[in-house]
Amino acid sequence: MERPRGLTAREIASLVGGELEGPADIRLAGVAPLDRARPGEVSLLASGRYLPYFQHTSAGAVLLSPGFRTVSGGPATRIVVEDPRLAIQRLLHEMYPPEPERWGIAPTARVGIGTRWSGRVALGPGAVLGSGASLGLDCVIGPHVVIGDRARLGDRCRIGPHALLAPDTVLGHQVVIKAGARIGGPGFGYVSPSERHEYVEHVGRCVLEDDVEVGANSTIDRGSVGDTVVAAGTKIDNLVHIGHNVRIGKRCLIMAQVGVAGSTDVADDVVLAGQAGLADHLSVGAGARVGAQSGVIGDIPSGTSVSGYPARPHRDVLRQIAALRRLTPLVNRLEQLASRDPDGR
Repeated sequence: MERPRGLTAREIASLVGGELEGPADIRLAGVAPLDRARPGEVSLLASGRYLPYFQHTSAGAVLLSPGFRTVSGGPATRIVVEDPRLAIQRLLHEMYPPEPERWGIAPTARVGIGTRWSGRVALGPGAVLGSGASLGLDCVIGPHVVIGDRARLGDRCRIGPHALLAPDTVLGHQVVIKAGARIGGPGFGYVSPSERHEYVEHVGRCVLEDDVEVGANSTIDRGSVGDTVVAAGTKIDNLVHIGHNVRIGKRCLIMAQVGVAGSTDVADDVVLAGQAGLADHLSVGAGARVGAQSGVIGDIPSGTSVSGYPARPHRDVLRQIAALRRLTPLVNRLEQLASRDPDGR
């Protein structure tokens, strides 16, 4: 990544559509958290929990929401914006512009018979395109990526180093696959008619729609008969496993180490927090929230927040935890009474 480009506080306020307070001509050339920022860097304040850091920060300027406009302490240069998190993203794109792509085909890349692409393409060293594969406009294929036979990629896809797209995998436009991910390989399906397990052939595809992102070292299996589908706008973190025939809806957020077993249906706008596990053949309704490390063994209605194992409504879990805490002194007292001798000593 290139060195950050310096901007004045006035230029930053104009860029993010904010209201500038304090010195306008100071030059800032970086973004950092409140507790680590230096005088030449910008930070943000979006939550009251970070007020102590704000009041002692060395940042040259801070992006903050209107509710913190009059907070004492902190830098003299403040840029008031409705959404500091969104504003900082705009600033990051401006200060840290991405390096230009190196279009072309590396000498060690391998292209199969009948493979085609539209316009520019970047094929990194050791990349392999299978026979009959197709790439849309401006696709970037990283070093040592393997794209299987007949795989189809839409426009502006980005495939990270050492990723695998198995044969017949389908990606929409602007799909991002990060390093080491495995997309469209056979799932874990067996029948056991006798003393041995017989593997079930997987002839379905893996389909990722537009604007899907898949994190590093995640795995999404192809369908056994039908397709495994991840709908548009869903973002998947690192180290996630999605089993065969699973259908993930639009705009879902699936966080690190989540596992979704085969044939489970996850509707739109669902959040699966880290290390949650979903059993097979379940239905998760639109807008549901599954807490970290939850074990889901039954259907979840739309709009419901669940946690724990087995997963149940989050409010019930909190009440049970509170009840157990209240029981602890009673248990301790009973143990004391049981330990006394018959004379009460």
